[in-house]
Amino acid sequence: MKQEIIQYLASIEEDIFNISKYLYNYPEDSFCEHKAYEYLINILKNNNFKIEENYLDIPTAFMAQYGEGHPKICYICEYDCVCKKGHILGTNLVSAMSVGAALSLSKVIPKTGGSVVVVGCPGEFSGGSKVVMSRQGAFNDMDAVLMAQPNVINANCCTSPAVLPIKITYCCNKASGCSETNAYSAFDACLFTLNSINTIVKGCSKDCSIDRISINGDLDPYILTNNIESHFHIKAPTLNSAEEIKNKLIKIASGLKDLMNIDSEVSLIEVPYENFIANETLSRLFSHNLKEAGIIAIDEEIDLPYGLSLGSVSHLVPSLRYLINIVENDSIKYASEAFGKATLSPFAREQMMTAAKVLAFTGLDLIEQQILISEAKLSLHEYNKKH
Repeated sequence: MKQEIIQYLASIEEDIFNISKYLYNYPEDSFCEHKAYEYLINILKNNNFKIEENYLDIPTAFMAQYGEGHPKICYICEYDCVCKKGHILGTNLVSAMSVGAALSLSKVIPKTGGSVVVVGCPGEFSGGSKVVMSRQGAFNDMDAVLMAQPNVINANCCTSPAVLPIKITYCCNKASGCSETNAYSAFDACLFTLNSINTIVKGCSKDCSIDRISINGDLDPYILTNNIESHFHIKAPTLNSAEEIKNKLIKIASGLKDLMNIDSEVSLIEVPYENFIANETLSRLFSHNLKEAGIIAIDEEIDLPYGLSLGSVSHLVPSLRYLINIVENDSIKYASEAFGKATLSPFAREQMMTAAKVLAFTGLDLIEQQILISEAKLSLHEYNKKH
């Protein structure tokens, strides 16, 4: 049946490449991916997938399924970007690889049984709809979630940190006697808090940090009636560790009224990300298929320094996120405009088709050898039990 997948993929190569090209030519912001949404669901509809549009009432999200029952192999589509810079992360290729894998696997589903599912996940640059979907049970019925991500290396994603996106608002407490003679401004309180949280984080695990710091509002330190907001991310090995840091931050913020006569409030600005759990069974299986397909140079594991919305999914379902090199020029950096342009190169096209084939092969292996699914689920269960 793998030969059938190979032959079918070869017959639709131009269509798969056109997905990448179309998304590249029409970049769209998070939750505004209307062209991409229509383009992708029309392809899936034309290949007899059942579509749930505006899935879970999320604009431009979809759930597509071919076949019935289990095993259910799920592929992820992402299609938003930073419009001013285009598809600098190669999300145009993410959708092309996932749709290519799903379409080719669907051609053998009548013989194998089970289902192939494609989930369209908008808003990756604005918090990631996968986090919301996972909380609403969208992935609970899946047996495995598979995804490939364009990069400048070939590597299995081993871990990514949990992320808490924090907002703190500060304002001078007029009710308590704030006046022009008050020694402190909201800006002072903001700087004090950021310095304090930085000190606290340094006392935690070396894997904890804060980043993406921004300060908004009236930044004149001489105006006491100002309102200031600070935004930043707390990154930690697990969400529990990040929450512990947040609780200490709340204690610091609550003391600002007594210390500086400044009111403050700590809140989440976006939904938090869980840390990503790489599933050893899926990683081993995909790596084997990748080598069989001719991609031998693999950095077996890599710990990502940034959060993944797929992290929340990986705590519920065995999940895979594999990096695929799509550049020949070593000087091209990931997340650059040159990288975005490279997604349409002949080499990227070749790598895209190989990744789609390997994603389909891995899904087929799981369907035909369901003991592998049991092994993957047991591994996830043991991780969750331990942590």
